Amino acid sequence: MSRTVYLGTSSFAASVLRSLAESRHRPALVITPPDSRRGRGRRPAPPPAAEEAAALGIELLQAEDVNAEAVRAAIAAAGAEVAAVCAFGQLIREPLLSELLMLNVHPSLLPRWRGAAPVERAIMAGDCRTGVSVMRVTAGLDSGPVALQEETPIGADEDCGALSPRLAELGGRLLVGALDRHDAGRLELREQDEAEATYAEKIDASERRLDPGRPAVELARRVRALTPHIGAYLEDGNGARLGVRRARPVEQGPEPGRLEVAAESLLLGTTEGGLEIGEVQPPGGRPMRVAAYLRGHAPPERVPAG
Repeated sequence: MSRTVYLGTSSFAASVLRSLAESRHRPALVITPPDSRRGRGRRPAPPPAAEEAAALGIELLQAEDVNAEAVRAAIAAAGAEVAAVCAFGQLIREPLLSELLMLNVHPSLLPRWRGAAPVERAIMAGDCRTGVSVMRVTAGLDSGPVALQEETPIGADEDCGALSPRLAELGGRLLVGALDRHDAGRLELREQDEAEATYAEKIDASERRLDPGRPAVELARRVRALTPHIGAYLEDGNGARLGVRRARPVEQGPEPGRLEVAAESLLLGTTEGGLEIGEVQPPGGRPMRVAAYLRGHAPPERVPAG
């Protein structure tokens, strides 16, 4: 059986690590970036994958640069033949790329949605399906040959917070399957079709604002894509923000930019239809149903477009 090291950072990566550790491919070493400042208090905290490694009792190395000579030496000392990579966030370069087989777990149906935000971009684009690919890491951005791939539907109302755990569970299973095939000498790789490639750019801060100058269906997808980890919001003419956690498009609405109270929801007029908002998050507060929000707040009457 091949000895494995694991490179990961995020909560998604932590979930995949858990699946890997429960298999016969339990990694000998986990590598993550150093602690970083997180949360409202901006206190230093370890990456989720580092916390998971500690909980699992796996040796942990936190490094600024995985390509550094000392890190490569640690990988060699662990006797690793395969590196499993997931949401790591560091560029892996030569000679490390050639020193061992590297298999990356990527939450998309490559070559669609290469890059930093594949789950969010799939939802924002209105894709009806997505999936996970296990691919060999190469110098290009998520462009290496694919070993295993499996698709799953995206629910009509499914947000990123619901979809990501499903993909992580799928990714862990596929990764274990790919390592099983490698050990059996049956791992086959197929090249990606470059003509079909699309890119999932990192979410820009400006994309969080819900612009009534856009169609309601587009805004509803944006809310789902950014919930709960990033968050979409409405902004009134004075710059005050109101987080939006749940919304759906409806055929009719007020004029674009007007926000009206409708039963137990808020209805935002857009260029195409209305955006019915069912759950919000006031600044500094917790997510709540609109009905509860309205008992203590007066929403803005207008939301500027543009």
